Amino acid sequence: MAVPAQPIPKRLFEPLELGRCRLPNRIVMAPMTRCRSVDWHVPSDMSPEYYGQRAGAGLIITEATQTSEAAQGYWRTPSVHGERHAAVWRAVAEAVHARGGRIFMQLWHNGRIFHPDNVPPHLRPIGPSAVTANVRLVTPNGLQQVATPREMTEEDIATTIADYANAARRAVDCGFEGIEIHGANGYLFEQFLNRSSNQRTDRWGGSLENRARLLLETTEAVSAAIGADRVGVRIP
Repeated sequence: MAVPAQPIPKRLFEPLELGRCRLPNRIVMAPMTRCRSVDWHVPSDMSPEYYGQRAGAGLIITEATQTSEAAQGYWRTPSVHGERHAAVWRAVAEAVHARGGRIFMQLWHNGRIFHPDNVPPHLRPIGPSAVTANVRLVTPNGLQQVATPREMTEEDIATTIADYANAARRAVDCGFEGIEIHGANGYLFEQFLNRSSNQRTDRWGGSLENRARLLLETTEAVSAAIGADRVGVRIP
């Protein structure tokens, strides 16, 4: 018995206005952590080819990318805060644009999802409270339990917000259409949102309004830096 042909969903292939960006179709490539960076957190030279091959999607959202050295916790995940990082990301944007694509950079901070074997030796984990996650990470020495974070100070929080704004500016300077703030999947912003990992009693903890403050203030800072029509937020 022949299977009846299914109609092609035409709207999937129609253009879409997204902020200041006109997407050629409505297919979005989701961010996927690849752990392919070199020298701790410099994207590999294969990155432009990898993303360029996928430029047929209406929008690409990159793998999660650290806003600063202190934001790292996974092994071989990329950053954007230095010029060596920017040089590769600039080539990524050029490769995608050469094939007619659009690309946003996903920005993240691991917070307490951190193992010292995955990062330069001087770094230590930070989070909303000194509560250890029940998580094991892949490291150069196998699966290992994450470390207990240090509770973030007001200075740590202000620095984190500023790092996001600076990383967003750098992404746009590299040619990206915009950025996505990674606020889900157990990383720093969700750690603040979640009562089990945020046990603070100051203005960053307790009520939902206080627990959401870091994500909201970061979004405001990034929007002020590059324009709200270039900013997306991934939420739980």
